[in-house]
Amino acid sequence: MTFTSMTKAAPTHAHDGSRLRALITATPLLGAAARTVASTPLVRELRRRFGFRDSKSYWERRYQNGRTSGVGSYGRLAEFKAEVLNAFVEENAIESVIEFGCGDGTQLAFARYPRYIGVDVTQGSIALCRARFANDASKNFYLAGQVPESLGPFDLALSLDVIYHLVEDEVFNTYLRSLFERAGRFVIIYSSNKLEDSGVPHVRHRRFTDWVERHAPEWEQCGFIPNRYPHDPKSQDDTSFADFYFFVRKGGTVIL
Repeated sequence: MTFTSMTKAAPTHAHDGSRLRALITATPLLGAAARTVASTPLVRELRRRFGFRDSKSYWERRYQNGRTSGVGSYGRLAEFKAEVLNAFVEENAIESVIEFGCGDGTQLAFARYPRYIGVDVTQGSIALCRARFANDASKNFYLAGQVPESLGPFDLALSLDVIYHLVEDEVFNTYLRSLFERAGRFVIIYSSNKLEDSGVPHVRHRRFTDWVERHAPEWEQCGFIPNRYPHDPKSQDDTSFADFYFFVRKGGTVIL
């Protein structure tokens, strides 16, 4: 679901490390100290470097293990996103949509788009989507970098629950350039937009709107919709730190 660059492989002793970590943290005296050490920036960086290869590998393994795109594509969060997006598509007479990071297609099942192109960096994602929508001629799916130029530009370019998974700077920059270059009229991004430590290696919060201001001057933010179900640590499965950000090409009109 993300775009990535090559990095070193994970160590072969991950299981042994997990057992040792569990033993230490379960020991009363050692556990408290271990939890304190584990929370330091240096240790978090080491965990990121040695226990997490890169964004692409994370999502490939996730799909290979039979897991999904994430809780944001299910239940009330999926319904909320579909409500916002379907209304925007209808009210602004959108004819073509491209989504960068289509995932396993679960969220797409809620959508009403006249013509749709789904893009992803993982083979697993593309295979799942092609199988799921095999009988829907309005939808096509491509690996990143393989979308024919003849298919664009698109009325709307989408990014849903992707940007905070782009932990590598090069991947983040490449992704946003592709997103805005392929868009003809509008870009919609559903993501966090803050600088904050996530505490997990596969999530990196950023102020992506700063990137848009610097690198996409022909675009301007034209709307914002806060999440109907804002993040609640006590209810992680049906709340989210992502909100909707709407962008229009300067000189264009939009109905929100």
